Amino acid sequence: MRTDDATYYDVVIVGSGFGGLAAARRLRGRGKTALLISSTPEHLFQPLLYQVATGVLARDDIAPRTDNLLRRHRDVEVVEGVVTAVDAMPAMLTYRADGRDHRVHYGSLIAATGAAQSYFGRDEYADRTFALKTIDDATRLRAHLRACFDAPVDDASATTFVVVGAGATGVEVAGQIAELARRHERREVAITLVEGLGEVLPAFGGGLSEYSRGALEKAGVEVLTGSMVTDIADGVVTVNVNDGAATRKIATDTVVWSAGVSASGFAGVLAEATGCDTDRAGRLLINDDLTVGGVANIYAIGDMTSLRDYPGQSPVAMQQGRHAVDIITRKRAPGSVFRYLDKGSMSIISRGRAVAKLTERITFRGLLAFVAWLGVHLYYLAGMGNRARAVVAWVRSFVGTARPGFDEVVEAPLPEPARIAG
Repeated sequence: MRTDDATYYDVVIVGSGFGGLAAARRLRGRGKTALLISSTPEHLFQPLLYQVATGVLARDDIAPRTDNLLRRHRDVEVVEGVVTAVDAMPAMLTYRADGRDHRVHYGSLIAATGAAQSYFGRDEYADRTFALKTIDDATRLRAHLRACFDAPVDDASATTFVVVGAGATGVEVAGQIAELARRHERREVAITLVEGLGEVLPAFGGGLSEYSRGALEKAGVEVLTGSMVTDIADGVVTVNVNDGAATRKIATDTVVWSAGVSASGFAGVLAEATGCDTDRAGRLLINDDLTVGGVANIYAIGDMTSLRDYPGQSPVAMQQGRHAVDIITRKRAPGSVFRYLDKGSMSIISRGRAVAKLTERITFRGLLAFVAWLGVHLYYLAGMGNRARAVVAWVRSFVGTARPGFDEVVEAPLPEPARIAG
């Protein structure tokens, strides 16, 4: 129906990531009209971006169209656009699509726009490094890596790689570049992983972090913990090593940055509209029931928020999306406190090596964790066709040495790969 000149929906969801998709699916059969607005046409399985970048999977395997995933949810309309304004009092937002502005009234709003890369005040690094936040980021990095391995043998900078940040993404990227190096045996390859904290995979800690470091080093990755990148310019990365004990300069054409995140720009729009406070990374300091500021019908979920130190992981966003919908549809009482059910974390390192932490006491590593990682990610990968293709690709990549996507021709031209420059 229409209210003045704006369309009305019971629920508007902004963002098509894990949280937004979970919220949209939760609405099925609840008798609510819904609109999902996303700046991209696809639902991106972001944890597997590094596998697109290193040729294990093709881009379409992890980025199915959102409208296809929701085609059976007849009450949910999907549009591609960017929300530019929110007015909390009349419960109306404006989004831009097809070159014009559209106004929408909503009963409830769920914001799930995720996070962007953070460079800790050195925004110029964005043009000198590769990030892994979008499907185009992964495709661009893959093209760059392919060019690096095809460069003349005497070009040492081409096959010297620096990965900044030893969280799950950094560890997985470093491990897979090492696998690519094994595929190109004729090249001398140097891979350095830089982490500011004292251990690899700090969220795991203890024996799992130690195991991860050892597995990386066995794969040929140099690990520098307690170390900070202080400059990236003129083809050289400057690293403050071992808590300032020394300074190291690394000549390289490739820096992959995975060291931090900041909230998406839409978090700032909501903060201004609702008076919600934010943290230093721009994330919304949401209420316990996931509402934003003093507004009862606006919810924010996932990486754009901060709540009780919950990790920035897809299971948190999905559980929050379902919780918000349950309140909106009165399956839960208004004001119900969100509590995250932690089912554990896992990270792959290299072929046959991974770590998993279910609880503080239940952990495992090696081949068992590797198989568990494959199973869990296969379960959450959207679309049966994508799952089937992923199984074939993983067998070819992890049992054999093939890289099904590494030599794939990029259909559309992409911007020139970032090169380190002053």
